[in-house]
Amino acid sequence: MNYNFDQIISRYGTNSAKWDGMAQAFGEGMIALSVADMDLQAPPVVVDKVMEMARHGIYGYTDPFPPYFQAVKRWLAKAYDWHVPAEWIVFCPRIVQAASIIIQKFTAPGDRILIHTPAYQPIAKAVTINDRRLVESPLNLVDGRYEIDWEGMERQMKEGVKIVLLISPHNPTGRVWTKEELERIAALCVQYDALIVSDDIHADFVHEGHEHTVIAKLSDEAAERSIICTSPGKTFNLASLEIANIVIPNERLRELFKEGLQQAGIHNPTFFAVPALETAYTACDDWLEELRAYITENISFTEKFIAEHMPELKVIKPEGTYLLWIDCTGCSKDESDLVKWIQEKSRVSVSFGTSFGAAGEGFIRINAAAPKALLKEALERLAERYPLRND
Repeated sequence: MNYNFDQIISRYGTNSAKWDGMAQAFGEGMIALSVADMDLQAPPVVVDKVMEMARHGIYGYTDPFPPYFQAVKRWLAKAYDWHVPAEWIVFCPRIVQAASIIIQKFTAPGDRILIHTPAYQPIAKAVTINDRRLVESPLNLVDGRYEIDWEGMERQMKEGVKIVLLISPHNPTGRVWTKEELERIAALCVQYDALIVSDDIHADFVHEGHEHTVIAKLSDEAAERSIICTSPGKTFNLASLEIANIVIPNERLRELFKEGLQQAGIHNPTFFAVPALETAYTACDDWLEELRAYITENISFTEKFIAEHMPELKVIKPEGTYLLWIDCTGCSKDESDLVKWIQEKSRVSVSFGTSFGAAGEGFIRINAAAPKALLKEALERLAERYPLRND
C-alpha cells in the first residue's frame, strides 16, 4: 500500500466533536467509534493543498468558479455515470443545511415529510425543527437485510406527503437501494406529487456486489422532482471544511433553492473548502481505492471478531457506508443495559440505536473507518466485558 492508514493520530485538542466531545462528557481513556467521520488522515495531496492555501496568508471571501463546477461534474460522471451541466450544481456548506432550506422553501408548517426509519437524525430533525410533520416509514428487517415496507409507504403517501427524504446509501442500516427500489420510490413520488430529496453523502462507499444509482438518473420525470445532495466530506474526511454539492435539474426548484440560500445568508465557501474539493475530486483516485480496500478489511475483521467473541450480536451486512449497524437484542433489548456495558464498563463510545429514532432500540452503530489497531482494541474491550460472557 502507498498510504499508511494504520497510523493512529490523536484528535484530542482539535475541537473534535467525536473525541473532545466524548472526553468532555466521559473523560479521556475511551475509544470513539461513534461520529461518522474517519480517524484516518485526508489524502496527502489534499493536506498539501490546504497547507499551501494557509501559507498564502490572506483569507478573504471566496466564490466557486468554473474549476469547482468542472471538478464536481468530473466526479459525478466518473463515480456514478451521471453527466450533468454545470448550471445544475449549487454550492451549499452542508447537506443538513440544504435539507432545512428545502423544507422551508418547498413546504408549509404542518406539511408531511417522509423518511425511512431508523434514520440519520439530523436530517429527520430538520423536519420537526421547521414545524413540519415527520412521517416515519419503518424499514422491515427480513433475514438480516432491511427492506422497504411498500404498502406502508404508499399508505402514508396517499395521506399526503410533500417530500420524501431519501438517504442513499442508507444510514444507519448500510442498505444500497437497488435500481428497482429507486424506480418504485420515484413512481410513488410522481403518482402522489412529492419532491425527492436524496442525501447521497455515503455514495462513494459501496461494497462489492452492489452499485449506487442516483435516483435522478432514472427518468426525466424523476429528475424534474429530484434534489440530489453530494459532498466530499465523508469520502475524503473533509467534513469540517463544509462543502456540499446540491444538484438540481429543475430550473424552478433550483432558483427557489438559491433564493433560500440567500435568505439564510449563505453565499461564500470557506477559504479552504473549494481548493480541497477540487484536489480531492481530481487527484485522489488511487488514495480512495486503497481506502476502500482498508475499510473493507476492517468491516470483515469486525464481523469475524463479533461472530467469534460475541455471537449473540448480529451485524447487519453492510452494502454501503463505512458504518456497521449491529443488532444487540440477543444480549439485551434495553438500551440502558447496552449503555452500561459499552460506555460505562468497556469505555467505548458508539452511536446507540435510539439516536436514530425509536426503531433503533436494541441496536448500535459503530464506525469502521479507523486504524485497525484502534478498532481491535475497542472490540477487545467490548468482548472482555461482554455481559453474556461474564454472567
